[in-house]
Amino acid sequence: IQITFGRYVRQGRKLGLDPKLFIQDLQFNEVPVRVYQPKATSDGPRRGILFFHGGGWVFGSLDTYEKVCRYLSRESDSVVVSVQYRLAPEHKYPAAYEDCLNATQHFLQHLEHYGVDPARVIVCGDSAGGNLAAAVSQTLAGRSDFPKLRAQILIYPGLQALDFNLPSYQQNRGVPLLFRERAAFFALLYLNGDALHMQEVLEGSHIPPDLRLKYRKWVSPDNIPEEFKVRGVKPLGPTDFIAEVYETVKRFCEPNLCPLLAEDSVVHQLPESFILTCEYDVLRDDGLLYKKRLEDNGVRVTWYHLEDGFHGIISLYDYCGFSFPSGKRGLDSVVNFLKSL
Repeated sequence: IQITFGRYVRQGRKLGLDPKLFIQDLQFNEVPVRVYQPKATSDGPRRGILFFHGGGWVFGSLDTYEKVCRYLSRESDSVVVSVQYRLAPEHKYPAAYEDCLNATQHFLQHLEHYGVDPARVIVCGDSAGGNLAAAVSQTLAGRSDFPKLRAQILIYPGLQALDFNLPSYQQNRGVPLLFRERAAFFALLYLNGDALHMQEVLEGSHIPPDLRLKYRKWVSPDNIPEEFKVRGVKPLGPTDFIAEVYETVKRFCEPNLCPLLAEDSVVHQLPESFILTCEYDVLRDDGLLYKKRLEDNGVRVTWYHLEDGFHGIISLYDYCGFSFPSGKRGLDSVVNFLKSL
């Protein structure tokens, strides 16, 4: 009931026609998409952006992100494809990831039909959508049968489910719009379709000590710059490992679900990246840790940090009378990055 109501509340109002855009609902490889194309004539082929919406893999729709997608298409003069991937808990991992990958591959095979430049295709997403964009980008990184992605844009992405006690999780545990408990709740719903063992996952007893050690080089407070640890952080000792919990969540170690855990051989093939983080966001450190991994592997990263931002602020750009100046700033930083490609 809670989820059905949450989806209803987030539906977003139906918008009227847009004088500057041609908008159509289609299916790419049986995945529903909405395509936004600028009406103005163009000198040559345009940029193409695949947009995967946020909402914890549970909420969100084409309508919820209609304003954001129209804004990106209009302001950057790009073709935008918004992807309606299947949602959890009805459809568990890897359904959302597979839908995003299939829609992306279809688009890459039909770019000329939409007047898109094969050298300028970008994947973009916020929150859970940022997770999906990162996973799709990794999957396509080594492929020679598709045009190479030009860039990935990750807006406060969730990239790992090993450690829910990183500094940003401790500092922002009770900050809307994403509480610490909700982050684990959504990850479990996406993985298993239920939130059993949420407490153990929050405490960290779902990961065996040898794996924790293996991933420490990538998922650790040591890799977070000191200035982000000023607001109350306490070092937490490991909790006791519970094998039966690990059995139910061991796919958290798959990079398609937690892209922060991809091997260096994959990460160093990734395209130029834009990462947006918010100070008041439990997922802040996921973004910071991935930024470091990309940079350590020689990938060019543009990082934009909203000092006064909180999780979900981009989707509230002009939402039912709410509008946050820093949300608009964040969105404009994305547009500026797009224009540079």
